[in-house]
Formats: sequence, C-alpha cells, structure tokens
Amino acid sequence: QVQLVESGGGRVQPGGSLRLSCATSGSIFRFYTTNWYRQAPGKQRELVASISSDGRTNSADSVKGRFTISRDDAKNTVYLQMNSLKPEDTAVYYCNAGSFGQGQPGLYWGQGTQVTVSS
Repeated sequence: QVQLVESGGGRVQPGGSLRLSCATSGSIFRFYTTNWYRQAPGKQRELVASISSDGRTNSADSVKGRFTISRDDAKNTVYLQMNSLKPEDTAVYYCNAGSFGQGQPGLYWGQGTQVTVSS
C-alpha cells in the first residue's frame, strides 16, 4: 500500500512563497511520474506540475516560471516550490503518484493540503 503524506500548505500573502512536500516510504517516485494537482472550490481539478521517473519536469502555463517541481530520491520526497503566489493559486493541493505520464493521474493520492493566498 502506497501512502503519500503532504505538508507545507498554509496561508500566505500575494507575492509570497510556500514549499509543499510529498513523502512516501517506498521508491515509487523513482519508477513512475509524480504529479501535483490542485482543486479550488467550484472548479475542476487542475494538473499543476509533473516530474517523470527520469527527472523531466513539466508545469501548467498558469504556474510556469513561478512553481518548480523537484525530487529528492534519498528522502523519497517530491517538492513543489511555489513563488510569486497569487490569489488564484488558492486551492487544495494534492500529490499524486504512480502515473504513466501524459497528463494522466496515477493510482495514489495524498490527503491534500490547503494553500490560501490572501492579503
């Protein structure tokens, strides 16, 4: 059973930064694509960023240049560094693992962490 534990959410002012973490006990991140999704109230779930097993990254146009996904294999952890945050980034952010890429979600989801950007 794959468990994903997210942390790092919170409330921040516009222009601020947060770093989300997604930790697991096994090595799934090294063999499959890992994604960060977000969902705001009343909106569809949105794929924010992905990192493949070989380290290639991709991000949505809405966050390109502001958000960076990375991975630490020694710690079995994937990060989402979020800079220059905007109110429209407010959402619950979910880590998703076990994906085969191509923008498709994998089987495993974290519990979600709330990010609120507000003055």
